[in-house]
Formats: sequence, structure tokens, C-alpha cells
Amino acid sequence: MARTRFAPDRGLTNRMLLTMFMIGLLYVVFVGALLVLLKGAWPIIAIVAGGLFIAQFWFSDKIAAFSMGAREVTPEEYPGLHGAVDRLCALANMEKPRVAVAQSDVPNAFATGRNEKNAVVCVTTGLLRRLEPEELEGVLAHELSHVAHKDVMVMTIAGFLGVLAGIITRVGVQFGLFGGFDRRDNQNDNTAIAALVVIGVSAVVYSISFLLTRLLSRYRELSADRSAALLTGRPSALASALTKVTGQMAAIPTQDLRRAQPFNAFYFAPALKPSEALSNAFSTHPSLEKRLEQLGRITAELGRP
Repeated sequence: MARTRFAPDRGLTNRMLLTMFMIGLLYVVFVGALLVLLKGAWPIIAIVAGGLFIAQFWFSDKIAAFSMGAREVTPEEYPGLHGAVDRLCALANMEKPRVAVAQSDVPNAFATGRNEKNAVVCVTTGLLRRLEPEELEGVLAHELSHVAHKDVMVMTIAGFLGVLAGIITRVGVQFGLFGGFDRRDNQNDNTAIAALVVIGVSAVVYSISFLLTRLLSRYRELSADRSAALLTGRPSALASALTKVTGQMAAIPTQDLRRAQPFNAFYFAPALKPSEALSNAFSTHPSLEKRLEQLGRITAELGRP
């Protein structure tokens, strides 16, 4: 953060450190429990855990971009979009990320990448059609803030444990049931009990990981809104973009929103109908009202002598 002009956020930094510590501790406990319960399967557990972690860390940006249909575009294809990113990067004193566009009518944007050098900022065609230039810059500043704060990387790693818990459990249980445990008859009951314990451990790990990532996700969105508003000096433009994007979700076909929902943690605004967003206690984003309230306070602060 020292190299950019995005407003630093100690609250976000502390939360990211705490989340990574808790996730790391959870990871060690989870793998350790599996090694104890599935003694014969430890080589597979070690290979799967290590391989998936390395793949997730090094290729997470490519996986996320591909999954969300992002395609890198040139300045000749989208001069206005590149121009806005160029201006914001110059203003923030940060390296320009790759710029991508996703062919989707769902108005949204996201950023991914483990650092500035391989970061990607993507907007959907639906967002480009609906926003005015100042509103678009507000959204792009929000996404660039995620890159500058490095919370994209933390969210990717934090969300990885939940996926790993399910995969390793399935592999371990299958190995245990079909050859990893002692095949003697008097071991059948122990095998069944171990399988149930593994499933239970997996459920607990997934639940804790889920709660940790949701808590961090909601805070990081407020932090990005704040940083973007202070950098551009136009919190009202970001508030207008938020209101417009959230309102337009109601007009998007439900099937399109469902395809986008698995990636809500990365999006500028959740791909939910307004009624669903209000009732979702475990949302990846704070409520629209809370985000607008914060931007209103920043507007008042910027207007003071």
C-alpha cells in the first residue's frame, strides 16, 4: 500500500492478517485430523492438499477470469475503458493491471490476481452500457483499490480451504473405504465411524471458513468504496453507480443471476434480486443502505473547509 495513493486501511489489514492466521490454523488442524483418521491415505492427502494449494495460489487469477468469462481487451477495442483505467492508475500511482471485458448483461465488475503485476480488472458489457463515464470511473477505482490493498489474494486463499475440505474428504473417505484401512471384518465399524468423523470435521471446517470469508468480504467492500471515493474525490458518482447497478439487478433474468452468484465475493455488487439481498444474512456484501450511508459521510467530509 505504501506505493499507491489509495487511502490505507489498518482495519482491513488487521482483518486480513487475522483471517489468514485463522485460515492457516484451520488448514493445519484439518489436514492433521485427516492424517490421524485416514492413516493409510496420508500420501494422497499430502499430494492433493499441496497440489491444490499451489495451483490455487499461482493460477487463481486465470481460473477466476476464465470462470467469469473475462477476455482481455486492447485499447483499440475499448479506448474509453482503457483511458479510464490509465487515468486512475496515474492518479493512484500504481501499475496498470490487465483490462478485460465479460460478455454478460449482468451489470458488474471484479478484480483478481495475487499482486499488481498479474492483476486483472474486468467489467461486463452490461455495466458499460448502463453507466456514465464518472460512474464507471468510480467502479473501476473500487476494483483497483482491491488490487492495491491485496485483499483479492487474501479472499482467494481464504475461500480455498472450503473447497479443499470437500475434495480431500471425498478422496480420503473413498480411499479409506476401498483400501486405505485394514480390511479385517472387525475394522468395518471403525471405518464407518472414521468416515462419519471425517465428514463432520469437513463440515465444521467449511462452516468456519465460510463465516471468516463473509466477515472479511463485507468489510473489504466498504474499505474499497471509501478508498475509491477519496481517490476520485467523487463519492456521489460511486453512490450513483451502486444505486443503478443494484436496481438493475431486478431486470436481469433469474437464470443469469444464478450463473453469476458463485462469484459474488469478487463482484462489485452481489448478483441478487434486491429482495434477496435484503434477506441474505450471510451476504458477501454490506447492504446498499450501509454503503450509501458511508459515501454520504465522505461527501460531507470532503465538503468541509
